[in-house]
Amino acid sequence: MKTAHRPALPPRDQVCRPAAVLFDRDGTLVHDVPHNADPDRVSVIPGVREAVRLVREAGIATGVVTNQSGIGRGLLTHEDVRRVNARVDELLGPFDVWVYCPHRPGFGCPCRKPRPGLVTDASRRLGVRPDACVVIGDIAADVLAARAAGAEGILVPNAATRPAETAAEDDPAPDVLTAVRRVLARPCPGGQGGLERGRPV
Repeated sequence: MKTAHRPALPPRDQVCRPAAVLFDRDGTLVHDVPHNADPDRVSVIPGVREAVRLVREAGIATGVVTNQSGIGRGLLTHEDVRRVNARVDELLGPFDVWVYCPHRPGFGCPCRKPRPGLVTDASRRLGVRPDACVVIGDIAADVLAARAAGAEGILVPNAATRPAETAAEDDPAPDVLTAVRRVLARPCPGGQGGLERGRPV
């Protein structure tokens, strides 16, 4: 079977890579099951395994930042969310950090995306600056939370993404694997290599 040609990644010392890549969970890493409390219903989106593997092989920290308003709505418990998160870790390998917001919309918390709290908390736990992080997600709240924290946000639209959210982005990625490959292949400004944003290579 003929396979599509994929350009080789440039040498590591010729690219500028983030210190961490933070992923949204539902609709980005795994298929969205609203307010899911059942680990058996967790299903990885195609291409995500390879994307996460590439990030780890590049020596970049990984994390997940996710809104889980089902807790605030009384539909989930913290333990439900932890069990589902643990299943994601089993399927994709353990992420370096998990941060979730349990609050319902309108609660006024600083953590619920599009506010920056999840991103700043994740970066703090990883010991990197927020502006050394890239956030990948499937809705505008993900990229807006990233930018509010000073990080880069990359939108990967799906069927649940509003057309206006996709249109507002200059260069949305068609899938998570493409988004990750873009990040890993990004040249340093002025051709200077050898440093990640936020820490030495």
